[in-house]
Amino acid sequence: MGNCCSDVAGGRAAVGGSGAAAGNDAVDHFLKSRGMYSSQMELSFSATNLRDRDVLSKSDPILIGYTKGKDGTLAEVFRTEVVLNSLNPTWITKHVITFQFEAVQTLVFHAYDVDTQFHNIDVKMLKLEELQFLGEASCVLSEVVTRPSRSLTLDLLFREDPTMSGNPRHCGQLIVHAEECISSKSTVEMILRCSDLEHKDLFSKSDPFLLISKIVEVGLPIPVCKTEVLKNDHNPVWKPIYLSIQQVGSKENPLMIECFNFNSSGKHDLIGKIKKSLVELEKLHSNGEGENLFLPTTVGHNHQNKVLKSQLFVDKFSQSSQWTFLDYLAGGCELNFMVAVDFTASNGNPRLPDSLHYLDPSGRLNAYQRAILEVGEVLKFYDSDKRFPAWGFGARPIDGPVSHCFNLNGSNNHSEVKYFEIRSQMFVLYLQCLCFKRMPLFQVDGIQGIMTAYTSALYNVSLAGPTLFGPVISNAALIASQSPANGGKKYFVLLIITDGVVTDLQETKDAIVKASDLPLSILIVGVGGADFKEMEVSFLTSIPLHSGNI
Repeated sequence: MGNCCSDVAGGRAAVGGSGAAAGNDAVDHFLKSRGMYSSQMELSFSATNLRDRDVLSKSDPILIGYTKGKDGTLAEVFRTEVVLNSLNPTWITKHVITFQFEAVQTLVFHAYDVDTQFHNIDVKMLKLEELQFLGEASCVLSEVVTRPSRSLTLDLLFREDPTMSGNPRHCGQLIVHAEECISSKSTVEMILRCSDLEHKDLFSKSDPFLLISKIVEVGLPIPVCKTEVLKNDHNPVWKPIYLSIQQVGSKENPLMIECFNFNSSGKHDLIGKIKKSLVELEKLHSNGEGENLFLPTTVGHNHQNKVLKSQLFVDKFSQSSQWTFLDYLAGGCELNFMVAVDFTASNGNPRLPDSLHYLDPSGRLNAYQRAILEVGEVLKFYDSDKRFPAWGFGARPIDGPVSHCFNLNGSNNHSEVKYFEIRSQMFVLYLQCLCFKRMPLFQVDGIQGIMTAYTSALYNVSLAGPTLFGPVISNAALIASQSPANGGKKYFVLLIITDGVVTDLQETKDAIVKASDLPLSILIVGVGGADFKEMEVSFLTSIPLHSGNI
C-alpha cells in the first residue's frame, strides 16, 4: 500500500524507517497512511473565585498541568504565566495535546499563588514547594471534547493536610476550553506510475519506489511519503498514496518526487526525479500528460540536469475533506457501547482459580473484567445516558435451555434473535427479538453496572457451549438499524469477549456482512491461551471489502 509510513519492509527501509509501531503509535501510523493525523487540541484556561492568599493584594495565580499515567504518576506538561492581582484569571498560555480517542487521557491541574519575591523568576524555574497552593482539579480530555461548547468547568479542591481524610474545601472553579487546531482537512489521493525506467540492476530489471519530499524555505527536502517497492518493473504503477494539505503546507508548495531502485544494502540508486507542486500534478492528470524525469549530473565544474526518457504520470488525482472524530462529536454524534461475554464451558469452572471467569477474593480482576473496564472506560465518555446493552452467550440460564444471547442482568425476557430457515428458498429471516420493544430490560447502568451484572451472571448460569457469535451480532445489528430512523446520530460499538475460536464461522460472517451498512463496529477481544489465527485469517479473507465492521 502506498502511504506516508509504508507497511512494506523494503519501502520502509528505503528511508530508514523502523518497524510498525505499537499501541497508540499504531493508530497514528494508520491515520498517517491515509493522509490523516491525530487531532491536535489547544487547551485554554481560566478560573473564577480563587482563594486570596495575599494580605495587601489579591493572589497572583499560576496554573501547572500534568498528565496522569495508569500507575497514578503525574508528569508535568505545562506551566502558564503568572497573572498578577487576580482571583478570576484568564491565562494566555495554551497547551497543545494530541487527542487519542483510544486512550483515557487524565489531566490534573494545580493552581498556585506566586509571591512578589518570585515575580522576576522564569516560571520554569519556580520551585513549587515555595509557592502557596490554591487548589487542584482533574478531568479526562474526552470529557472536554464531548461537551457541545468544548468547555468544562471543574471545582478546584483544597485539603489543608493531604495526608488526612475528609472532604476537601471548594476553592473556586477552573474552566478548561478545547479547540481543534487543524489548518486544513483536505486530503489528496494520487495514483502515480512511471514509464521506461532505466536499468539499474545488472541481471534484472529495477525495483523502483517513489519518495516524495516537501521543500522547506531553506531548500532542504523533508520526506513526507513513499510508495511500496515494485519488483522487476520498468513501467510501475504504485498503489494509491494519500497526502494531506496540512502535511505538505499548501497545494502550491514544491514537492520533490524521486524514483529510486531499491537495494537491500540500503544504498538505493536514484533513477530520476521531478519537482512539482500538487497544483502542477493535478494539471498533469487533467491533461493526461507525463513529465520527464531528470538526473542531476556534473560536467567539469558545472551542475546540469540530464533529462531522461522516463516519465511520471498521474493516473488519479482527487481531493476530499477528511472529517475528524471530533467533527462528528460536534455534529451531535454519540457512541453507544454494547458488550457480549463468553460463558462457554471452555472457560473452566468459575469457582476454580485456573478459570478465566474466576472471581479472585483479593479483588484482582480476571481477563473478562479487565477487557470490559479497559474498553468501557474509553467509550463511556461518548455515551450520554451511559446505559449499555449487556449480553452473555453460550450458557444455560436457570430457567431455560442453552442460550446464545441472554441478558447479563438476569431479566427474564430472552434477547436471542430467532432463526428460521426456509430451505426451499435458501434464505434466512431475522425476526425482531422479543425484548426490543422493552430495551431497558437488557441495559445496565454504567461500566460498573456491566461489572455487577457479569458477576451476578456467574452465579446464575451454567457454562455450556458452543461458541456462537451470530445471535449476538444480529441482536446488536437490530438495535443499530434503528439509528437512521432516530436521526442517524448514534454509532454503536459491540465488544465481544471470548476465550475460543467461533464455532458458527459462516453464520458469523453472514451476520457481519448483513450489518455492514449499519452504524456498527465490532471489537472481538480474545482471552486465554486459544489460537485465534484461524478466526483472524477467516474474517480477513472471507468477508467482502465493503464489510468494514471489524
